[in-house]
Amino acid sequence: MKTVGKGVREVRINVKGQFRVLYVKNIGNAVYVLHAFQKKAQKTSAKDIELGQRRYRQIGC
Repeated sequence: MKTVGKGVREVRINVKGQFRVLYVKNIGNAVYVLHAFQKKAQKTSAKDIELGQRRYRQIGC
């Protein structure tokens, strides 16, 4: 998901609603889950994108 940061990927889960999990693989074998949320509109909310971006910066990517 380029809007969050370089290398950020999205897992889509469609069970009784739409859910998203944003994650990034860092140096080595670490995988960081940045944010998980239920998507309620066609477009991902600015709040969810901003939270993912903030956590992306916190891990030093």
